[in-house]
Order: sequence, then structure tokens, then C-alpha cells
Amino acid sequence: MFAPAYLHGEQKTKKHMKNKFNHNSGMALITGAIIMTITMVMHPTGGNLEHLRHISTMIIITHSLAILSIPVTLFGLWGLTKKLSADNSWSIGAFITMCMGMFAVLLAAAVNGLALPFFISRYHETTPEMANSLSLLLTYNMSLNHAFDYIFIGDVCIAISLWSVVIIKTHNFPKWAGYLGLITCVLVIAGFIAGFIFVDLTGFRVFIAGLVVWMVIVGFLLKRAERRVI
Repeated sequence: MFAPAYLHGEQKTKKHMKNKFNHNSGMALITGAIIMTITMVMHPTGGNLEHLRHISTMIIITHSLAILSIPVTLFGLWGLTKKLSADNSWSIGAFITMCMGMFAVLLAAAVNGLALPFFISRYHETTPEMANSLSLLLTYNMSLNHAFDYIFIGDVCIAISLWSVVIIKTHNFPKWAGYLGLITCVLVIAGFIAGFIFVDLTGFRVFIAGLVVWMVIVGFLLKRAERRVI
């Protein structure tokens, strides 16, 4: 007599928890997008050793914000993965690939935004010979940072493409969201072919702007996920 009511209540609780998780995941994506936007707006322009010393505090702040955005964003993307079907190989592959990309950008932020300012703060006065050595170190640091950035950009494009295909093939989100993700990735690839440099500050801002737009759209769709979208 009481079993049907009990089961109905349990199902209602599970549905409520699932909807709350979707809502929280969507909010996490939107929050991560906001933090990324603030980071790129505040991010200072690089320069010589003296200039880097002068802006070292801002470098640390902006890259710390970038690091903060990583777990927030990944939580939101795990919610996206579950919503699209955690049993779908393409969806899981997208999340794993995005984790690789986020790890690469974590290393870039740690090396360029934390290790570098801490290192150069030890050298308030430098001889010409030491300045040359530090200049070589800065060049190597920039090359290492660019390598991490390329890994991040490539992994993000692969992950968004995989999620977009899943969105188009399923009915969890409107199909236009999937096509938007694919178009965004195609534009990035076209930019690479055309010679656009995504790893300098301007180019990276352009890439992050595209990623932020995609994250905000997906975040709002996740927040509304309790309404079945056909």
C-alpha cells in the first residue's frame, strides 16, 4: 500500500538532486567564464626584465585567478558530461581531453604567473652578463608557456568538437548549440591556417573570448536542463 508512494517520493528526490546538480554545474560554467574574462582583462602585457619586475604583483594575481577558474570550470564540464550521458564514449573522451588541456594551462599559469615573478624578484640589480643569462631564461620561459598554450588550445577544440557532436546526435540540448561549438572550433582551425597567432596576448584573448561565449551558453542550457529540450 505504501510502496508506490515511497518509490514515487524517492524518484522525486532523485530528480530534484539531479536538477540541482545540473543547475550548480551550469552556474559553475558561468562562474568559470566570468573568472576567465576578468583574468584576460586584467592580464598585463609582457616586456623586459625591469617591466616584469614592476608588474610582478599583477602577474601573480591574474594567473592565480586563472588557476582558480580551472576546478570551477571542470566541475561545470563534468555536469555537462553527465547530462549528455556519462556512458557515452565521445562525451567521456571530451571530458578527459579537456582535463588534459586544463592541466596544460595550469602548468602555464604556474610557470609564467607564479614561478617567473618569484624568480626575478631575487634579482633587483643585475650585471650585463647576468642580464643576458636572464634574457635567455625569459625566452625559454616564453617558449615553454607557448607550448602549454598550444596544448590547451588544441585540447579545448577537440573536447568542444566531441561534445558538440554528442549534442547534435542527442536531444539533451538544442542542436544549434552543437553546431555553434563546431563552428567555433572550425574558426580557430581556420585562424591557425591563416597564420593568426593565438599564443600571444591578443590572440589568446580572442580564443578565451570564444571559449567564454560557449561556456556561458552551455551553462545557461544546463541551468534549464530540467526542461527537456528537443
